[in-house]
Amino acid sequence: MKLKVALMFGGKSVEHEVSVISGIQAYLAMDTEKYDVFPVYLTKKNEMYVGDEIGVIESYKDIDGLLKKSQRVIMVSDGDKVRFAGYPAKKFGKNPEFDVDLIFPVVHGTNVEDGALQGYFKTLGIPFVGCDVTASAIGMDKYIMKAVLKENDVPVLDAKLYTMSDYADVDAMMESIEINFGYPVIVKPVNLGSSVGISVAKDKVELSASIDDAFRYASKVLVEHAISNLREINCSVLGDENDAIASECEEPMHTKDILSYEDKYVSNAKGSGSKGMASVARKIPAELSPEKREEVRALAVKSFRVLGCNGVSRIDFMIDEDTGKLYFNEINTIPGSLAFYLWEPVGIPYKELLDRMIQLALKRVRIEESLTFTFDTNILNNAGFGGAKGSKV
Repeated sequence: MKLKVALMFGGKSVEHEVSVISGIQAYLAMDTEKYDVFPVYLTKKNEMYVGDEIGVIESYKDIDGLLKKSQRVIMVSDGDKVRFAGYPAKKFGKNPEFDVDLIFPVVHGTNVEDGALQGYFKTLGIPFVGCDVTASAIGMDKYIMKAVLKENDVPVLDAKLYTMSDYADVDAMMESIEINFGYPVIVKPVNLGSSVGISVAKDKVELSASIDDAFRYASKVLVEHAISNLREINCSVLGDENDAIASECEEPMHTKDILSYEDKYVSNAKGSGSKGMASVARKIPAELSPEKREEVRALAVKSFRVLGCNGVSRIDFMIDEDTGKLYFNEINTIPGSLAFYLWEPVGIPYKELLDRMIQLALKRVRIEESLTFTFDTNILNNAGFGGAKGSKV
């Protein structure tokens, strides 16, 4: 019997459109001989829709029209099963519904990739592909992630976190940045991906603009020194915290100081339709010495395991060309296009990559089922407040 997989994409995120592209790419590449796959679209309000055209990329040119032709659904836990049911329920006739065995989220950004959606799946009791709640949350919070990696001897650039209260006195905030880092600096939202809200500031005027832009997208902002002679190298990792392997390395090309949203998703898609991260101008394999290539790949696997990741992630590194020093930059726990273009060069086609991700999710289920999550006790039989309000049992 085929495993029933709900492949979910979209969501309330600034990376919504990118997720739609990544999700439909994955949907079209799935092994339909092994899996019954149901595409599920998450709107920008996180409402779920299914339908005949949900898995057709051209339909998203008119999302309002697509939704009118589709069925809104909600997820319902019923015993040991989870099903999608039509919402609102029909007063007459049969209410559309179907069971699923596994969720395959292909979502990017805040509210969906950061552990929120994963926590929802966990509460419902439905297995899902990719990182668990903790790894997803840490992977999205750049400041906490740096602290965890630094504690485990993974090289990262020193950084400072600023909040809305700091932004209220922006002059003092800018003075703090100049004292701690000087110029140039990178300013970025603490919990976004796809280079949204990220910019390099080389002087006070640019710093002011960078701070304003970053706070448009997040209530916390990270600032760190910008490497002047920078080379960016990316590597994907497949596995879990116990066993993982690295992909080929790539060097993305960009038009500015850092790889921008436009570099990733717009400039290389003009005239041919966007292919998500698969359309980025890049060198694969990256032109690295054998020693540096292995250093990147080994550090990618170490970082992935330290963060407790599962499935496929892409890790972005920085090389300071003046010193040759390699730094971890950030992790994408659900990377654009699931980084399939980095696995094909090492002999893992996209269909196999997706299959391995599903098998890793099922492995996690088997491990969790072997653990004890309840503890029998008669404490409630003896519970009583004895007339004392607020006293502890």
